[in-house]
Amino acid sequence: MNYQMIHSCIRVLNLEASEAFYQQAFGFEIFRRKEYPEQRFTLSYLRTPGVPFELELTYNYDQPEPYQLGNGYSHLAVGVADLEASHRRHAEQGLNPRPLKGLAGGPPRFYFLADPDGYLVEVVRTP
Repeated sequence: MNYQMIHSCIRVLNLEASEAFYQQAFGFEIFRRKEYPEQRFTLSYLRTPGVPFELELTYNYDQPEPYQLGNGYSHLAVGVADLEASHRRHAEQGLNPRPLKGLAGGPPRFYFLADPDGYLVEVVRTP
């Protein structure tokens, strides 16, 4: 049996701000949006062009305060070939990327950004 990753879901306090962040920072596109006004929530599915995996943003209309993210260091990850150029671009956009890091003192391989709700996105160097 083969399983395919299809989406990951995060809950957001401001749907428009979150959509704009993922569009600006990573070039994601809104693939589809489903409105459920009677149930008081909206689902927005974002994709990177040409990639079937989706990021599902769930917006609950009546959520008055930010979601508690916990302390498990959960995060999303995206890959990029030119890590340093990506880091500079995110800094120039005012997205406050965290410093470039390597594992066990090795060369830089990744850095993190926080989205408007505080979810971490790891940007990883890909071949």
